[in-house]
Amino acid sequence: MADLITINGRELKLHKATTSPQLGARTVLTNSHWEYVSLWLKREHKEAALFYWQQAQTFSDAAAGLPVASAPLLLYYSFMNATKALLSAKGVPFDEHHGVRSHNMRGPSSKIALSNEGIRVLQRGIAPALSQYLGEAETVLTHSLEELLFNVPCIHRTFCLTYRNQQDLFIPLTDCRFIFDAASATGYFSAMLSRDFTGIKFIRRLPPSLVADVSANDGRTIRSQASVPLGSSKLSDNAEVLAITALLGTLRPDLNYLAGAQTLWYAKAIVRGPKRIQRSPLTCTLLAMHRLSEICRYRPMELASFLSGQKNWLLTEFIRMAPYQFLDEIAVEITGQQFMIPNVRPSS
Repeated sequence: MADLITINGRELKLHKATTSPQLGARTVLTNSHWEYVSLWLKREHKEAALFYWQQAQTFSDAAAGLPVASAPLLLYYSFMNATKALLSAKGVPFDEHHGVRSHNMRGPSSKIALSNEGIRVLQRGIAPALSQYLGEAETVLTHSLEELLFNVPCIHRTFCLTYRNQQDLFIPLTDCRFIFDAASATGYFSAMLSRDFTGIKFIRRLPPSLVADVSANDGRTIRSQASVPLGSSKLSDNAEVLAITALLGTLRPDLNYLAGAQTLWYAKAIVRGPKRIQRSPLTCTLLAMHRLSEICRYRPMELASFLSGQKNWLLTEFIRMAPYQFLDEIAVEITGQQFMIPNVRPSS
């Protein structure tokens, strides 16, 4: 017999935070992540983090009215300072420099392409400190801008429309929940593949942390490979909450989301094409915006070439859509809470 796992009288849902999620806490309804997090940092007496956060907002506000060709410079400084706010709030030491630089992937070719526009993550600095805090498993330190954009969920549909033969890296999920199996006294994560992604060919591309649910045998229902011991479907013991939190932590690298009026979840699949980077969308977005900001500052005509070429829609969508997604993800990591737009009721 299987029951939904509950906490504080409510069904336990997937949590956006990859570290320190406040399971069972009510969702924050706000039109301004900036204001809420500022007040949260004040209440927590995180003065240095508050300063960085306010700087991040100032750069974000300044970027809002800029054209696409100019916005990356200020957006990167907004992202960087928001990252510094997270690290400072969590007491994570970091060197006060970017921690990322350009990496020549062109060789003898002078061709301007996303696939040979490279970055290198350094051993010290803000970017590697973020990576370490999020517990990323990636060992490769060099990536192309194309690879980074491929690994950002909020523009993935645009990426696949731009590269028309590309397999989907992110498989949409529905009915995401945690299940208690009374027979084995364990809890596990369960979800269903979207109807357009049903079948064995998609099941086979799931990451190792997710497998087909053989009890359903419908080509859609999946579950976590791992499970944790529980006494009942009602989480009341702190040790059980910690166990579920640990299970969620093992899954989140393979479960990414889109922020908006509703939270949309995706499984990060095994795929051919650009590299599947084992990094958080937060880190991928920060690295990609850093590279674009450098091109914007030092090689503006090359950015103009990108924006007038075949990949112009992809880059435009990234520059326009990444700020809100990045803001939601960083706010979630700082507070451990989840955010939604008020006065919008999710469909049942």
